[in-house]
Amino acid sequence: MPANLTPEYLKADKWYRSASDDAERLLALEEMLRTIPRHKGTEHMRAELRKKLSKLKAATSGEKKGGAKHVDIFHVPKSGAGQVVLIGTPNCGKSAIVGALSNAKVHIADYPFTTVKPVPGMAHYEDVAIQLVDMPPITADYSAPGQVGTYRTCDIIAIVIDLTQDIEEQVLISTDYLESHRLLIDEKTAETDTTGNLQGKKAFIIATRTDLAKPGSTEELTRLCAPDFDIVEISAESEQDLIRLMAGIYRMLDIVRVYAKKPGKPADMKDPFTMPTGATVQDLANLVHRELAQKLRSARAWGENIHDGQNVHRTYQPSDKDIIELHF
Repeated sequence: MPANLTPEYLKADKWYRSASDDAERLLALEEMLRTIPRHKGTEHMRAELRKKLSKLKAATSGEKKGGAKHVDIFHVPKSGAGQVVLIGTPNCGKSAIVGALSNAKVHIADYPFTTVKPVPGMAHYEDVAIQLVDMPPITADYSAPGQVGTYRTCDIIAIVIDLTQDIEEQVLISTDYLESHRLLIDEKTAETDTTGNLQGKKAFIIATRTDLAKPGSTEELTRLCAPDFDIVEISAESEQDLIRLMAGIYRMLDIVRVYAKKPGKPADMKDPFTMPTGATVQDLANLVHRELAQKLRSARAWGENIHDGQNVHRTYQPSDKDIIELHF
């Protein structure tokens, strides 16, 4: 009996064959099992897929339990209010961006592949710290093994396009890589799966070297990428461009900063708490002190949308730059 495999299954099968590590193979196998047609003609294939999945899970579990300690250079612990990981082809300007916005020890040179592992740096939008991660470049034929893991765990992917190079080639290489690894939010890959786990990532484009680009370069990039991606045009030499870039990243993170205030004392206006938009006073209390949060009695708030010192319920959703006084 013919299997009549669907395009979704064939795409997942291609993903499995191109996977760069076991973690990605597990995801691809699970997608293959989810999308394979369920009828008598696929019984044997489904059994083989389940067998592969079981073996791979056992193998990866065994490595964690008894194998030699393995250091994953592509595991970058998150820090700050969000993590933005850059992707692009050789010499597109990734390192220059991270170097200009943070104190990261990036290696900037005119020859390709000067970055061989992730280089994190802490940038700032006003008083909010945001982590930027420089990455090894990718080409149509090569990406570093394990590199996809850094993109899979970040908050935002920034596609860096050099307007002085071949724009269409850069766009195709970067988007093909992201699409083949199911990293972009689209009609096939949602931001979260049915259990709430993150899948596709928010992504946007940083167009670099605008000061050196020939006329029409921006229009070409817009034609190729709009409306799928927002585009931020910058020169890494322009302070105003970098400020505008960080403001755009802050908006895309969709977070609010909240200043905590102890009763009878001034608010701490130097080190805000950051929370997802829509988070509540109770969520803030959990960030301040998880055990004390259970004893939260009341709260007062100061901000643009409320009266100064107004009593608010624990379900109140603070706006950006609100001051919240918690009473335990």
